[in-house]
Parts: sequence; structure tokens; C-alpha cells
Amino acid sequence: MPRVISNETLGCPPIRALTFDSLGLIKVTEARGKERGTPTVVNSWGEMNTSRSVLAASMDDRLNNPLLAVARKDGNIEVLNPCNGDLHFAYSVFGDAGSSPEDNEVSGLHLFRKQKDDHTERSCTLLTCTKKGDVSLRTVQFPDARADSTDEAAPKTWRACGSGELLVGKVDGTENFGLFGGKRVEVNIWDLEQCTKIWSAKSPPKDNLGIFTPTWFTCAAFMSNDDHRKFVTGTKSHQVRLYDVSAQRRPVMSFDFHETAITAITEDPDGHTVYVGNASADLAAFDIRTGKLLGSFLGKCSGSIRSVVRHPHHQVIASCGLDRYLRVYDVKTRQLISAVFLKQHLTGLVFDSGFSGEEIAVANTVVEAETEETMEQEGQEEENDDETEEVPVKRKKSKKEKRSREKVSEGEEIDKLRSKKTRDHKKKTKKVKHTEED
Repeated sequence: MPRVISNETLGCPPIRALTFDSLGLIKVTEARGKERGTPTVVNSWGEMNTSRSVLAASMDDRLNNPLLAVARKDGNIEVLNPCNGDLHFAYSVFGDAGSSPEDNEVSGLHLFRKQKDDHTERSCTLLTCTKKGDVSLRTVQFPDARADSTDEAAPKTWRACGSGELLVGKVDGTENFGLFGGKRVEVNIWDLEQCTKIWSAKSPPKDNLGIFTPTWFTCAAFMSNDDHRKFVTGTKSHQVRLYDVSAQRRPVMSFDFHETAITAITEDPDGHTVYVGNASADLAAFDIRTGKLLGSFLGKCSGSIRSVVRHPHHQVIASCGLDRYLRVYDVKTRQLISAVFLKQHLTGLVFDSGFSGEEIAVANTVVEAETEETMEQEGQEEENDDETEEVPVKRKKSKKEKRSREKVSEGEEIDKLRSKKTRDHKKKTKKVKHTEED
């Protein structure tokens, strides 16, 4: 059984988190019920294989037909059902003949949520990018799609960089623009519809000592779902940078966070708070407008943090990394709510925002209602039985009973006559005595 650490004073709201690890397993952790509780592992999908390690993941958590896409180390992209883990289809980003996955792994993956056309009910659109800068945008039909659906179109491909390693690939909330960056690759933004570069960052100037910091981006996040112009990045040189495309090409703001590389960063729905994790297991919240540290998240965390995700509905964030724990924190108090030990080195996680945690409660209410109905029916049947038992049953009297009753009545009459005679005799004796005395 997995080890679970929980805080007695706090509890976890109903959440559903899917985690991915270095052995290729997908584990589902849930906290159910309306009241705050402790998350537990409910499912584990896949087989342990280091060549199938999950490098990136993206989820479309719509209410109808949700989808989960994962990119594995061997170059395969799989689209699954996040409810039960069933595989819809899989394909390789390298095709039949391509570069070796060992030197050109997948570094970014995005599963599009919006519908591109009217025939995408049984299809999905995926964007992938590799370390060598190869970006692919393709629409894939499900194997069980109808024959009259549109044929699978040829994927759009381009190169996002000429040299270096592409380590970051993100798509904005409108899903019209993509951001790419990495080692010796400045962040740049592309129009996904036209497949053209529309903006590229400029390296920061040298510091006061004349030292130039080499370009090495490790993570990025858009500050708003409706605006692709503002985004925040994390670097290998433990810097957090804020960019504004409409203002300038260099960072609008930059500040350091401890002394190790920034490994994970995510935004808050308020549009000005970011959560930053690094390789030394530090997790903190910053106000990106001023660069002020709002506070650090408390908890016995060890090992590099690989993913930080903010829940879209509940006031919690979750983190995971090489210490093999999935940790859930309260956003306001920044205290550790719960931690679940998942045995393998974790590489990422996603939240299922459509999860409400009321399925079991609904089932219980249905069962309770059925039991109450059956109890009421049984009670009514028992009452009816009692009523039927209380009703006297008329039956014919036997001759013996009649004779016995006649004897009893005769005996009662004889007793009455005897008592009368004794009373009359007593009266007569009293009268005689009175006359003698006179």
C-alpha cells in the first residue's frame, strides 16, 4: 500500500490527478466526497518499461469523451481514455524511417481542445516538438471512425530552431499560438495557423561584471488564457523572467530564485501569481508584477520538482518530482494538505477538472433510497400481517363445548338457589331470637 501523509487540521477537496513516471506507468489518485479527505491511488495503467517513460502529457478534460495524450521515450504518442485507461490509438513521431529516439526525444506535447471542423468528433489534433526542433501539427482519426468522415490530412511540420536543443513547447489558451525555447534557443512565438514565426526574444545584456549568461530555458507558462503576449519562463541559471511581446524583446522583469535550476512553473487564474519549483525541491509563489516573494510552500520535500499544476476550480496546487511523492498544497495558507508515495520517479501530472467526487455519494444515496423503500414495504407487510392476526376467527362450537357450558350454567343456578336458602334461614333464626328476648 502507498504511504500517505495527511494533515489532521486540513483536508483535500475532491480532486483527481493523473501522474506519469520514469517507468511508463500512469497512476490515478483521487480524493472523493464533499468533505475534505485524503487522496488515495485508485488505478495504475501500463507496464513497467524504462523505454516507455512518459516525457510529456496533455489532457482534454471535457465532460463528453475526454482524452489524454502522452509522449513516451521511444517516440510513440498515445491517446487514451482518462476514465479507464483504454487506448484509442498510437503513432510514432519518427514514422517508419527517421532519426533515432535516443538523440531526438519528444520535449513538448499539446492535445487541442477546440474543434477544428465539424468532423472531429472521432478525431483529435496534436502538436509535438522534439529536441532537435522538429514541430509537427497533425489531426488523427480514431480507428473506429465512420467511413464518411474526412480523410486524415498530412501533418504540418516545421523547424522551430536551427541549432541547440528545444526543451520547451507550450500552446496558449486560445490555441492559436505556440511558444518554443530551450538550450541555446531563445524563446519564440509561432502562429500555428500559418506556421510562421511572429516574435523572437533577445538575449539579456551582460551583467555588471561583463559576464554573459548563456541561454537555457527549462519551462514556461502563459499568464492568461486570453492573451498570448505575456508569458513567464524559468531558466537553468535559476532565473524567472517575464516577457511582454507588445513591449520589448528582452525580459520586462527578471529575478533569481535560490541557487539551482528552475524546473517547473505554472500560473494562477488571477493573472499575476506564479508558482515556481526548482531542482533543490523548493516551491514558492511570486507576484510577477513586482517580483515579490509571496511565500514558500511548507513540506518535507526532497528531490527535483518536475511538475507543478494549479487546479482550475479548487484552491490547491500539486507538485511531483524525483522524490516519488505527489504533494497537494493549499494556495492560501501554503501548507501541505496531503502527500502520496507513488514508488517511481515522477515526470509529470495533470488534473481532471471535470471530476466532482460525487459518484460514490450518488450511488450510496440510490442504494439508501432503495433500502428505505424495501424497508417500508416490509414494514407495511408486517403491519398487514399483524392486522390479519388480530381479527377474530368465527368457528362453529362443538357439542362438547355446548354440553360443558350447559353444565356450568346449571351449576351456577343451583349455587344461586343454595345461597338464597341460606340467606332466608339466617333471617328466620334472627327473628326467633328477637321474639324470645321480648
